[in-house]
Amino acid sequence: MTDPRVSVLKDIYTSVIHDVMRAMGRRNFTLPPRITPLQPDMVLTGPAFTIEGRIDETAEAHQTLLDWTGLLSKAKAGHVWVSQPNTDVVSQMGELSAETLHRKGVLGAVMDGALRDANFILRLGFPCWRTHHSPRDVVGMWRPVAVDQPIMLGDCLIRPGDWMHGDRDGMVVIPAEILNEVIAGATAAMQTENMVRRAILDGMDPQVAFLKHGKF
Repeated sequence: MTDPRVSVLKDIYTSVIHDVMRAMGRRNFTLPPRITPLQPDMVLTGPAFTIEGRIDETAEAHQTLLDWTGLLSKAKAGHVWVSQPNTDVVSQMGELSAETLHRKGVLGAVMDGALRDANFILRLGFPCWRTHHSPRDVVGMWRPVAVDQPIMLGDCLIRPGDWMHGDRDGMVVIPAEILNEVIAGATAAMQTENMVRRAILDGMDPQVAFLKHGKF
């Protein structure tokens, strides 16, 4: 079952979440700019299912495919697949994997690495974030070393269940224990921003609007 907060967060943009978390004293929660959306017009939001792996050039092709299909089997519906492959050599998502995850109810995928079969994934409408594209896959090259364990993407710590939230501007990581507080703060901030916007459109000086509402 998908967490009902997914629907709420679809209408909250990353920049306001960033501002709320910054005001809370949080640091290192914005994914590095090398990780970008394949579909910039799609919002991807949901709790993280984490994977980490490494290149193993001694691995047999059969074993790497067993490992990979095992990961797909473990993926959780209503979650975001988040991968730290520790390589830019092989792709971490492709046609069959995206189709499998999509049908399982996985919300999307975030990889600090490559993606392939981009045209198919675009037609499928499965939200994906990646650093680049490559036709090369994991077969005989890559094996997982951890599943549903804390991982690092850039300087962001991502624990299983922490919330991934991304739109055209970028992606932030919200620790699970403060998610409700962040949602409440972001909702209030958006309401204040609307008041500032209306004041400026009505002719108020922007500095006066800032001093009146305390936000810009």
